[in-house]
Amino acid sequence: MEDLIKALQIFLKYKNEYSPTHCEHDVMMIAAVTKEMVSEEDRKVLDKLGFHWSSEYDCWISYRFGAA
Repeated sequence: MEDLIKALQIFLKYKNEYSPTHCEHDVMMIAAVTKEMVSEEDRKVLDKLGFHWSSEYDCWISYRFGAA
């Protein structure tokens, strides 16, 4: 859970939206923050925490923290 909190704190730096997450088919999605908003350094950290940019969904996703 600590990794999820760290990742959400990174996303919070870029945008504070009401209800920015969505879980579906074992995928957690962060829809409020675009790839271009996130610094290269934070992208590397997010990757280590289990999040990456998805061109398919056009948002940040994680299979690690998705719905079960």
